[in-house]
Amino acid sequence: MPRGIFVSFEGSEGCGKSTQIRLLADRLKALGHQVILTREPGGTEIGEQLRHLLQFSKAGHAMASETELLLFAASRAQLVREVIAPALEAGAIVLADRFLDSTTVYQGVARKLDPAEVAAINRFAVGDTLPDITFVFDLDLAIARERMRHRPAPAGAPDRMESQPAAFFEAVRAGYLALARENTTRVRLLDAAGTVEDLSNRIWQELAPRLSPLPVTK
Repeated sequence: MPRGIFVSFEGSEGCGKSTQIRLLADRLKALGHQVILTREPGGTEIGEQLRHLLQFSKAGHAMASETELLLFAASRAQLVREVIAPALEAGAIVLADRFLDSTTVYQGVARKLDPAEVAAINRFAVGDTLPDITFVFDLDLAIARERMRHRPAPAGAPDRMESQPAAFFEAVRAGYLALARENTTRVRLLDAAGTVEDLSNRIWQELAPRLSPLPVTK
């Protein structure tokens, strides 16, 4: 059984990741591929509990940046061992809504934690399970904020990460641009300001040549 393909999607809030992941998953399933969707934080029972603490719990508003880093890493470590690694061994295509690059950027750049320490924690959390290709969606902050205003309001408490100030998200965008420059083999930087169809086609052009070794169910 050939190993599956691990695809991660990255970008700031409002960049359109969720829409593109859904479209790609539907396209792959229509071709007969086994597709596993994951999100971070979350994706496992333990991870979903950590997601609530990180994003919605009132206790999270007093969270230190170092605590935030370690909780994201804990969620990711469980997700890798419980879901991602077994799925890849079974020949599935894993589509991840965020992975370790989010920690590199959000905690290592925007939170200004030591990049070497962030990298060491990332390595410990994921082991040798790394994305084969990562799509980074780049979008002007004003456009992203406008898109977020038109999204349906979530039930319950507001998302702590989405409520960060504009300077935080400018740092996030700069961090992702630097990540793309420094990782040209794995990372593909995509302009997320275009149409949904254009972005979907660009993703497919990058991914389709990698699919031939994988089994299909029909």
